[in-house]
Amino acid sequence: MQHYPIGTPGTPWTDDEKLQWKARQTVQRSYREEVLDKLESIVPDGFKKLAYGALPYDESRYPLFAVVPVEFDNAKPSALVTGGVHGYETSGVQGALQFIETRLKDYAEQFNVVVVPCVSPWGYETINRWNPMAIDPNRSFFVDSPSPEAAQVMKFVDSLNLPFALHIDLHETTDTDNSEFRPALAARDGVTHDNWNIPDGFYTVANTPSPEIEFQKSVIDAVREVTHIAPPDKNGKIIGANVVSDGVICYDKKSLFLCGGMTDAKYVTTTEVYPDSENATPQNCNDAQVAAICAALDFIK
Repeated sequence: MQHYPIGTPGTPWTDDEKLQWKARQTVQRSYREEVLDKLESIVPDGFKKLAYGALPYDESRYPLFAVVPVEFDNAKPSALVTGGVHGYETSGVQGALQFIETRLKDYAEQFNVVVVPCVSPWGYETINRWNPMAIDPNRSFFVDSPSPEAAQVMKFVDSLNLPFALHIDLHETTDTDNSEFRPALAARDGVTHDNWNIPDGFYTVANTPSPEIEFQKSVIDAVREVTHIAPPDKNGKIIGANVVSDGVICYDKKSLFLCGGMTDAKYVTTTEVYPDSENATPQNCNDAQVAAICAALDFIK
């Protein structure tokens, strides 16, 4: 049984343990400086910053924004880019911002592109997978979600009334998955979790009912020009899932209530970069996220 400093091994947390966990969290970086201030200057012509809500923990500190076309064109396919569903996964947020600044305008004529760069700003500031209630937003994309992060972005996306052709959700797999987040999850739920091998490199998570392997391959091939692709472990798996193509695994996104399942898009992928690799840098990880977004758009263009 893994040791975690909160709770009793084998016993799920009560509200008291969840409050203990929340009390241990501290602000480690600034959402305003690293996200909101950037959005003031990087949105290209033809697009606008749109407020779609605010987190109830502190509405003035955690307003929620998307970048959307000034005018939507129903004749164009629509694409959704989300980042920062897990706030600790830095390149999901910074990669989305870099895409907005450097490449979004290149796709304006072909697509209605909607970018939500930071779904979970409290998690971004505290470098956390969960929200303050010890809820994982990325397992909370369902009706009447208890996660304000998931509930508000779902409501926003639904309000657009667009048939999305593409949804790409930007994530990272980090060493802290084994050192902090999986032990915390095991403690919260009163179960045992084995450590898994952290993949050294980039991979994608396709949608099990419709993996669209050629689409996934196009993303992998583009990212391969930027950073290395994660090899399978000794059992031929990545994070416990079968490898269905080089650097590609599958999850059923709707049944697991993942962000990637919130639309009915045909082309869906979740990116995973490995920032703790000796061969990676923060900029390299951001570049990989941008390459993945562009490859996904280019595939369906």
